[in-house]
Amino acid sequence: MNSPGQPTIALVAGEASGDQLGAALIDRLRNRFPDARFAGIGGSNMQAAGMDTWWDAQELAVFGLFEVLSHFPRLLRLRRELFRRLLALSPDVFIGIDAPDFNLGLEKKLRRKAIQTVHYVSPTVWAWREKRVRKIGKAADLVLCLFPFEPDYYRDHGVRATYVGHPMADQIEADHDPVAARIKLGLDPAPVTVALLPGSRESEIERLAAPMIEAARILADQYPGIQFTAAMANDRVRARFQQELDRLQFSDISLFERQPRTVIAAADAVICASGTATLETMLVNRPMVMTYKISPASYQFAKHLKLIRLKRFSLPNILAGEDLVPELIQQDATGVNLASATAKWLNDRESCHRLQQRFASLHEQLRCDASERAAEAVSGLLKT
Repeated sequence: MNSPGQPTIALVAGEASGDQLGAALIDRLRNRFPDARFAGIGGSNMQAAGMDTWWDAQELAVFGLFEVLSHFPRLLRLRRELFRRLLALSPDVFIGIDAPDFNLGLEKKLRRKAIQTVHYVSPTVWAWREKRVRKIGKAADLVLCLFPFEPDYYRDHGVRATYVGHPMADQIEADHDPVAARIKLGLDPAPVTVALLPGSRESEIERLAAPMIEAARILADQYPGIQFTAAMANDRVRARFQQELDRLQFSDISLFERQPRTVIAAADAVICASGTATLETMLVNRPMVMTYKISPASYQFAKHLKLIRLKRFSLPNILAGEDLVPELIQQDATGVNLASATAKWLNDRESCHRLQQRFASLHEQLRCDASERAAEAVSGLLKT
């Protein structure tokens, strides 16, 4: 083990949202341990926070059962090499940030080698693949939960877990000035504006770009002068989305890379992929339509094995326990349906106002200095 004041902390984040969480956690841990060393897999934010990045987080950004299978040999080789490097590093604690299909197996192997492990962001075992909770119990010394209902679930299964809150709820303030955001992006401040958030993985773009673009085309016919923006998580996502724009011969969407919150704030309504984007949109406080598609084979396989237990899929609806926003998944995720659901928000400002009041209430429930609480929990492990 390293000196108590100079711990070595290994982290692995698998996509853009994990990179943001990891960077915020590194900042708070460095306040407690100024001489700490951080190393592992992360994105540009974690690298900027001072982590020695061995591989980029994009290497792990794969989703869907059959999509993962196609990348499995490469991911297995990466994890094998990462495990070797982690053993040589001998960190005081390993923190796997989300990416459970990659991180949990790694955490289990490290724990067997007497390395303390933390899993940051509870897998949605309460939603699907419930049996994973046993795997998590074997893999992690501690689970850091983002949502208040999660620790009780783990406690019922004998797994140590603590609620830290969601760092985004601390970082993001509700934005009530779309005109200022439009000016910041160089947009016309006057027209009705709809934002598209198609996800951070290339596999998401492959399935969601076309229906989102088709929805924009329909709305453009219905609302003369309307303008569209799209948040691009990285250059790969932008290139793939641009390919779809070219293929569908629709050019009236302004693309903005790595500015999702400003893109959301500039909008009157948002069409977004399921996941962290729905939470971000809720916190910025904009009406939304959630959509998602995985491969038909992945979806049917999951349904057949009863792996999916959710009645609701978007985080605002799950947190509220009611259907606040439309959810259009799989065969319902069509351009026509997305346009129709978005138009309802554009045409009914009173419903928008009621929704935004509910969003504000949910925001306050999640605001609790999450990164500090996460750093405190990790520090507790380092002192044991």
